Amino acid sequence: MGTHFSRSGHTSPTIHSLPRVRTPNLTPPTYPAPSRLIYSRHQDIICYSFGFKAKPAAAFAYNFRYNQYPNLLLLCVISCGKDSMLVQLLLLSSILLTCVSNGNAGVTSSFIRNEWPSVDIPLDNEVFAVPKGYNAPQQVHITQGDYDGRAVIISWVTANEPGSNRVRVGLSEGKYDVVAEGTVHNYTFYNYKSGYIHQCLVDDLQYDTKYYYEIGDGDSSRKFWFKTPPEINPDASYKFGIIGDLGQTFNSLSTLEHSMQTGAQTILFVGDLSYADRYDNHDVGVRWDSWGRFAERSAAYQPWIWSAGNHEIEYFPHMGEVIPFRNYLHRYPTPYPASKSSSPLCKYTPQWKWLEEELKRVDREKTPWLIVLMHAPIYNSNNAHYMEGESMRVVFESWFCQYKVDVIFAGHVHAYERSYRISNIRPDSSNPVPDKSAPVYITVGDGGNQEGLANKFRDPQPDYSAFREASYGHSTLEIKNRTHAIYHWNRNDDGKRIPTDSFVLHNQYCRQSTLVVSDQFDSDMNADGSSGRDDDPKILEELPCIKDDEDE
Repeated sequence: MGTHFSRSGHTSPTIHSLPRVRTPNLTPPTYPAPSRLIYSRHQDIICYSFGFKAKPAAAFAYNFRYNQYPNLLLLCVISCGKDSMLVQLLLLSSILLTCVSNGNAGVTSSFIRNEWPSVDIPLDNEVFAVPKGYNAPQQVHITQGDYDGRAVIISWVTANEPGSNRVRVGLSEGKYDVVAEGTVHNYTFYNYKSGYIHQCLVDDLQYDTKYYYEIGDGDSSRKFWFKTPPEINPDASYKFGIIGDLGQTFNSLSTLEHSMQTGAQTILFVGDLSYADRYDNHDVGVRWDSWGRFAERSAAYQPWIWSAGNHEIEYFPHMGEVIPFRNYLHRYPTPYPASKSSSPLCKYTPQWKWLEEELKRVDREKTPWLIVLMHAPIYNSNNAHYMEGESMRVVFESWFCQYKVDVIFAGHVHAYERSYRISNIRPDSSNPVPDKSAPVYITVGDGGNQEGLANKFRDPQPDYSAFREASYGHSTLEIKNRTHAIYHWNRNDDGKRIPTDSFVLHNQYCRQSTLVVSDQFDSDMNADGSSGRDDDPKILEELPCIKDDEDE
């Protein structure tokens, strides 16, 4: 699929405060207000998705399709900041690692944390509380609504009856100048009948504006807000939050609340949302409802970009449910189409041809950043799910190198791991080797679900693995300009407000004409700590505390 996004403006959006939520046994954080990512054809971001398609069928209606393995989402991002805010930001950054070396460049962390039990939060806990009032809207979430950044899709559920499907929108709370009308439907899953699912497109919005919106009727109505991005202009930065394999345990709650404190403007989700498939019969749908109320504290105020995982398949022939992704597709609309194929992982299939054409269309002069989201990682040194992504790697890895993908995020494995830039596409080698044209592979399947951590890594640590740790956490990726981005992985609940793993990401396309290429695993830092590259000599000479993908 080829939906284009853009992020624009000269400065980072103003940070506002999200409403606090009462969290048992946790100190309530102060939530920064996220801004949002905007769609724009031929501008900053291109998004592809192996999995499902959701194309507009009418003004406010969406028609859903799916593929059997919706596990790949591709984003192309451009952001060209004119001011050097990178140095100021990184000067405040530091890295704390409790680690052991394996005799190569990689690190396996020895950090051991005390975690809450890997069981779902009870349904009667306040974190899942149903809003007060008859038929009050619940499970509210927003996502992108158009290609130009001037629309959002607002979704919610009413439990008792359809009620109003209108959204009232205005520039100040309680004063609503625009009314948008959406669609409403429900569905059944075995002996579960869903509430009434509302999906409403709100368009013709102004850039760089905070909007207040109200849904529901009378005393049961509820109020929220979101912020649109500045007018399209590539000279700005943008900050993504990355979460995967979240679930609905107390560990999940910790991940979500920590992520809300990072200032991320849009959440990229790498699959496995509710883990409702761990239940049977009626409880599958019930746990989708509880997860929707759980995620609302973030998703009602900032856009979440969804990618499905294996736990969304929910193929239950013993219950008579043989249509994959039924719950997921009814609840989480997206405005972009996919490959329209059934996702066989073979060459010359519809999906393969589709991705080839989409990659050829990317103009890296306009979209220098190319980011892939998939569910199952293709490089993984954990015992859990080891080599499961091999079939996808064989088919698609050469394209990731050919088209110079910058970074690939995956989930599925319930731990954290980051690779060097490596590939396994040479005919004369059966092992990964350093490759400057390859992406960095990052697994962030550590959201906190009830299956617990995957705490057994393979030993010795492979040469391609730069850092790995079995802890719950979440990531951020901040695009600073067309040449550099800053990545952080944040461990939950270690009592420290600094990232555990961080590095500067160099844009694959832009550096071809600016970098003196050196061996992947060799440092090109000078002895005095200054950068040996000619693209931006100030970045690393002032920042010895943060790693750089060129130095590893």
